[in-house]
Amino acid sequence: MSRRNILDGASLSAFEQVKGSSAIEEGVHKSTEGQIVELPLNELHEFKNHPFRVIDDEKMAETVDSIKEYGVLVPGIARPRPEGGYEILAGHRRRHASELAGKETMPMIIKDVSDDEAVLIMVDSNIQREELLPSEKAKAYSMKYEALKHQGVNGGRSLDKMAKEAREGAKTVQRYISLSKLVEELMKLVDDGKLGIVQGVDFSQLTEEEQKILYVVLSDMKCSVSTEQSGKIKEIAKAGKFTRESVLGVLVVVKPKVRKVTFNAKKLDSYFDSTMTNEDIEELIIRLLDEWKERGGVD
Repeated sequence: MSRRNILDGASLSAFEQVKGSSAIEEGVHKSTEGQIVELPLNELHEFKNHPFRVIDDEKMAETVDSIKEYGVLVPGIARPRPEGGYEILAGHRRRHASELAGKETMPMIIKDVSDDEAVLIMVDSNIQREELLPSEKAKAYSMKYEALKHQGVNGGRSLDKMAKEAREGAKTVQRYISLSKLVEELMKLVDDGKLGIVQGVDFSQLTEEEQKILYVVLSDMKCSVSTEQSGKIKEIAKAGKFTRESVLGVLVVVKPKVRKVTFNAKKLDSYFDSTMTNEDIEELIIRLLDEWKERGGVD
């Protein structure tokens, strides 16, 4: 197994300027700011409203094995909490894996940062992970967007900055921020691939009550929604005409009845020469029907 145990999307560049390390017993003195220290796992607490999942999957099992053999090779980042202990900014997966590996402590870099700075570190250390759900990206981008605004970065510049750092288009980032306004039930449909992101963005314009009505309709009908349909539903809501019936009117598509006529080959053989191809027969039948139609059809 590789000795590299770089998790939560954290890159080594975040730690390049950190030098020296020291052990702690109880509490970390101010002099440990920016240093790598060993913190008890029971003093490391989850970030408030942490948007990213920590799940026991195959990757977690690999991480546990790596930590058992080599320890945590890349420190996490945490900040002191007023009520005691430390809030994890980067390293939630590593902390969980360390616990599963039977460890009692974990190397952490202590940073005394503001709430907004803490959000930026937390989001940036995770956002480029490949297996993120739309709901995780939506909540994370929304949190970062608000943090940047609190720091005085205007809306347009915030989106551009976020897009550049996440290597995504500004419109894509904006869509995810819009998705964060979806009720939990509709957001789960997006996560499960039952509702497209564009459709989810359209539905994010609806009120919470309208979204819940919509979810009930979608659950009852068990139907897919096209971008054309989601756009119509959004416009209906904008016009103040959103009702269960108006939604059904958009989603219920009556397909025209398709008439299918088949012929018995044996019956046709008595009418057509054996040298005629299927195309010849079809052409002749159509021509005869056209002549019949010109005469007024059935007498």
